[in-house]
Amino acid sequence: MEGEGPRNPGKPLAYKTAAKRKRKIPLLAHSPIFLYTALMANPRLFGIIDKAVYDYGMIEKGDKLLVGASGGKDSTALIEYLAKRRQRKEEDFTFTALHIQSEITPPLPKAISCLFEKWNVPLVNIYVNVLGRLKPGKKMNCFWCATQRRTELLDYAIKNGYTKLVLGHHLDDILETLLMNMLGKAALCTMPPLLKYKKYPLAVIRPLYYAPVHLISEHCAANGYLTQTCTCTYQDNSTRKEARRQLELLTGGDDIKKRHILQSLKNIQTEYLP
Repeated sequence: MEGEGPRNPGKPLAYKTAAKRKRKIPLLAHSPIFLYTALMANPRLFGIIDKAVYDYGMIEKGDKLLVGASGGKDSTALIEYLAKRRQRKEEDFTFTALHIQSEITPPLPKAISCLFEKWNVPLVNIYVNVLGRLKPGKKMNCFWCATQRRTELLDYAIKNGYTKLVLGHHLDDILETLLMNMLGKAALCTMPPLLKYKKYPLAVIRPLYYAPVHLISEHCAANGYLTQTCTCTYQDNSTRKEARRQLELLTGGDDIKKRHILQSLKNIQTEYLP
């Protein structure tokens, strides 16, 4: 698997005054996408997503995207963003939302399906027998369930000619995974914003890469999303909960400190390492 580096990672926002509007508009150097976002007064969350999409070249002309739709706040906010981005004159991509249901999870809430219809988002539903795939003697857990869902997403994307699989992992997810790998596996790695497969004509992108979880929650609350959360009895995510607690202790919930941890992964000074 190969990743693609950012075009302009971590570059601070510059400000210049718009002569006609007599106000300051945040700009990314050489970024017409971010300028468009500022002028259209999109929600703050969408501006942050725009920056990640631009930095890593996540969406390209002619892309056919498949988005995992869990019914939760992350994927719903991401799908709203894509629906609104698709309306921009310079954009040339299509996308479909795919919801995977199983015997231990409920179907997509009607309210979310109605939102997708309102946003003109095609929706596909697939049923997967997650428990039936469990090998004898193995215990059901979140990792197994997530693996089966990811497999179905990849299979559907490949079989139907999609160019990219879009996942809703946000900044906190990325940093929690980093801590889990460092402390549990002695490995410095996490989920990348863009991952290209060598064996398949497919890439995975994570447009929420820069977005802190609280901002997504605030956006959904402000827009009245009635999202769902997994409440199955097989949940055993104590390791991630502990990583979440450790991240809070490290940063105090400060978005800037979280961003600094993320930026440090792109600013590795090998001469001061073993």
